[in-house]
Amino acid sequence: MIKTVAIQGARGSFHHIVSQEFFTNPVAIIECMTFDRVVDALITKECDAAIMALENSIAGSIIPNYALIDDNKLHIVGEHYLDIQHNLMALPNQSIEAITEVYSHPMALLQCKAFFKHYPHIKLVEDKDTAEVAERIQKKQLKNIGAIASVMAAEIFELDVLAHSIQTIKHNETRFAIVKRTNSEVPESDINKASIKFEADHKRGSLATVLNVMSDCKLNLTKIQSLPIIKTPWKYAFFVDITFEAYEDFAKAKSIIEIMAQGFKVLGEYKNAKL
Repeated sequence: MIKTVAIQGARGSFHHIVSQEFFTNPVAIIECMTFDRVVDALITKECDAAIMALENSIAGSIIPNYALIDDNKLHIVGEHYLDIQHNLMALPNQSIEAITEVYSHPMALLQCKAFFKHYPHIKLVEDKDTAEVAERIQKKQLKNIGAIASVMAAEIFELDVLAHSIQTIKHNETRFAIVKRTNSEVPESDINKASIKFEADHKRGSLATVLNVMSDCKLNLTKIQSLPIIKTPWKYAFFVDITFEAYEDFAKAKSIIEIMAQGFKVLGEYKNAKL
């Protein structure tokens, strides 16, 4: 049973929220400021599992995290989609007009850019983590300083929410992967999604041939992301997410692609969280 989970960010971060929503039983968290530290905690067995954001509906894929999972031979055992709601918060009894600076993660600042056009007096400052800023404001009692973070962070660190849901695009969703050191314990009958990686030459038809196999085997391609192979110019690794109704179809595709493509690897087999 999973008891301890490594997350990127502090208590109240979106990774923390996922840890509360995904697991049936309560889990303890290890707060990590970088994804490299998250992976280290998992590899050194400080934790039983890790949570890593993989893509955002606005910003797209977080490519380095795919590489971290691949390079460290980790396994995706589940996924979770979270509706990202950004909120402006500060110490109690302050107005937005009193706020002179707002600190947050660069992505959060970017996603809330339109809101702050109405408040030109506020300086936006990039920081490491959304919830960590909220924690710092509370610990140091920083007046006239705001944070952009989750409602959970405001509750944990006793801050007032000055404005709710300030992100420009209201439907803002992030997909998170649940990662472990070993392969999935998900029963084969429940597996209907997989993440795979393979390599293809930079020549006509090399990628199309693999994609045709997926189509012939009744697999639905939901995500494809290329990454240059640094040591081999003009050759690419492809990270692909696929869904399917029958595991037998995926098993058939695996056996064929393994022969056709170089560097084939299954990064995870798990249950589709979007059903």
